[in-house]
Amino acid sequence: GGVKAPVDTMVDQNILKEPLFGVKLFRSSEKSNGEITFGSYDKSYANKLSWVDVYGNYFWATTMEGIYYGDEPTNYLYGADKINSLSGSLTPQEKARASRKALLDTGSSLLYGDAFTLAAMSKRIGADVMSGEIPCSAVPNLKPFRFVLGGKSFYMNPNEYIYHDEASGVCEVQWMPVSEYLWVLGIPFLQSHYTVYNIKEHKIGLAKMAH
Repeated sequence: GGVKAPVDTMVDQNILKEPLFGVKLFRSSEKSNGEITFGSYDKSYANKLSWVDVYGNYFWATTMEGIYYGDEPTNYLYGADKINSLSGSLTPQEKARASRKALLDTGSSLLYGDAFTLAAMSKRIGADVMSGEIPCSAVPNLKPFRFVLGGKSFYMNPNEYIYHDEASGVCEVQWMPVSEYLWVLGIPFLQSHYTVYNIKEHKIGLAKMAH
């Protein structure tokens, strides 16, 4: 085996009050970049957390069943409709195995996913598919994107998935195509959600951040 993560060692040695840690990332305009709490979490979010299961041996990854824009019925996650249409004939384990996976990663600066899905998302909001740029004047009229993770819905508002560079006056999407299978929900997603990672129960709790 490899070297254990320090937080796992703390859990094994019963150093932590609870076998979990909470992560809060702030936007750059705020005073600090964020905070991490070992052995506990911000209890003001206790009743707001939605818990999803960590999938298999992926480190802090869960299943992703869909991406929707506003209240529209279209599922933009490539291949998800086919899996969802078979859900009646699949066991929960089979459906989870077939589903896309999304990794929550504080070390990734953007959202990374398959090119088909991200191109469709960019087109829907009127952003340039290649550059990711969108007229800043269009941003106030955009709607949230809804990400379905572990069967639960989590939202990103336009000002959370669009970055406005005030120095250049450019607005652009905060996603980039990389992997066709494993998605990475990086800093923009985590700045919009408070997250709690339960090490013993292999669960992730998410709640919309109060800005």
